[in-house]
Amino acid sequence: MKHVVFLCLILLLVVACGPTVAPATSSGPSARATDTPTPASDEEAILQLLAAEAEGVVQQDIDRLMDLWAPDSLVTDANHTPDDPSDDLVWKGAEAIKERYLVIFQSFPTQAAHPDVELTISGDNAEATTTTTIGIDMAPKGDKWTFVKIEGRWYITSLTFNLEKE
Repeated sequence: MKHVVFLCLILLLVVACGPTVAPATSSGPSARATDTPTPASDEEAILQLLAAEAEGVVQQDIDRLMDLWAPDSLVTDANHTPDDPSDDLVWKGAEAIKERYLVIFQSFPTQAAHPDVELTISGDNAEATTTTTIGIDMAPKGDKWTFVKIEGRWYITSLTFNLEKE
């Protein structure tokens, strides 16, 4: 019996001297984190949209990328001849734009960014000219984007790239 009492005392001592754990507190359900902070302005929202597009390319996240585009959007490769639309390549609509991204993914870009943006906003429409880098390729002021605000959210409506003359 002495052994049982002795073991109980040791157990009590171990429990009493062990680490304390604070009781869990709950202040209701926790908020889900968003991909980007809520923008303070239309300019910030569009810059976040461009950043999300670049991140989506690197992450090869086709669902995220397609969520950035408005219905009936358009991507145009100006083929370095911005004054001659006859040699342009055009991707119109969601499926065509998705196929274009899937081709980009084949080059496994490890970096994409739009480091230099000139933005003009007019009501629920906006235009931007950007320098774009994907991997080691850089197009200084070679991309033109258009955007539309639908029900309080900005979407890409078009991208024309390879505007710089060779």
